[in-house]
Amino acid sequence: MSRLRVVFAGTPEFAASSLAALLESQHEVVAVYTQPDRPAGRGRKLTPSPVKQLALTHDLPVYQPQTLKAPAAQAELAALNADILVVVAYGLLLPQAVLDIPRLGCINVHASLLPRWRGAAPIQRAIEAGDSVSGVTIMQMDAGLDTGAMLTDVRTPITPRTTGGDLHDRLAIQGANALVSVLDDLAAGPVEAKPQPEQGVTYAAKLSKAEAELDFAQPAPRLASKIRAFNPWPVAWCALGDDRLRLLMASAEEGEHPPSAPGTLLEHGDDHLRIACGTDGRDVLCVTSAQLPGGKAMAVRDLLNAHHARLAPGTRLGAHLDTRLDKPAAQASEGETP
Repeated sequence: MSRLRVVFAGTPEFAASSLAALLESQHEVVAVYTQPDRPAGRGRKLTPSPVKQLALTHDLPVYQPQTLKAPAAQAELAALNADILVVVAYGLLLPQAVLDIPRLGCINVHASLLPRWRGAAPIQRAIEAGDSVSGVTIMQMDAGLDTGAMLTDVRTPITPRTTGGDLHDRLAIQGANALVSVLDDLAAGPVEAKPQPEQGVTYAAKLSKAEAELDFAQPAPRLASKIRAFNPWPVAWCALGDDRLRLLMASAEEGEHPPSAPGTLLEHGDDHLRIACGTDGRDVLCVTSAQLPGGKAMAVRDLLNAHHARLAPGTRLGAHLDTRLDKPAAQASEGETP
């Protein structure tokens, strides 16, 4: 089996897992491309990406162009004489001229089962949508947005307790292993790539902090999925008086419930908050892990011990005043909203 000369392009932790696997494989990583250093932390100090940090520890040449559309950048890449370019969450679009440079083209590690969840945030969108399965697709890149023919895929379940962080870490490992396997196959000879199905295409829009605020008029299953998907970033939240209560783990309670104003805290258990939601307030969201400003994430049991009065039944979440309803939650009129 021959050894491939690989140029690697990636930026975040997810990509660093694939680079680490390549460095342990038989193939030769001749250079690394990554995004320019960005300000990070309270001091806004320029910080190298996780991929750059790993590359430097292995004394690999690192390139950080602002764009790959410039002829000079393309000539620099061509001079590396790579057999293949591996792209994992790089963050720059590759023009056709770049895709044509390596002998075997460019392949991508994408964290979804294509054609479902093309785009920027496939891990979180799969959980948010209530999907029961996710995975990684290794594809031959073309000029479209995650539209290339598929070389292989691996699958993994999404359970009612899977968070965005859990799925990210699992797929990073599975994607890295699948990548090395595909490169081994390509080194041995031609590999058939299958076109993506025309049906089942969905797009995973980039996450934003603005969408992390919860709307308790939505159904409980949808809210529970969103809370898990947005853990650890951007973290779902709701107003509790003048503070933000961050919600980290939740599920929907089954069964019929009397109507309450959406966002009302109902009688809670020892280890969970029960929040009325849905347009008529008949759904119940059960929250088991949360966090207040300045505090650490904790189980609701511990949160209730420290902040029992603030989280008393009848308190309205989502309203920007720390207040009780004038009438018991169970007597709120059907369909009442904050």
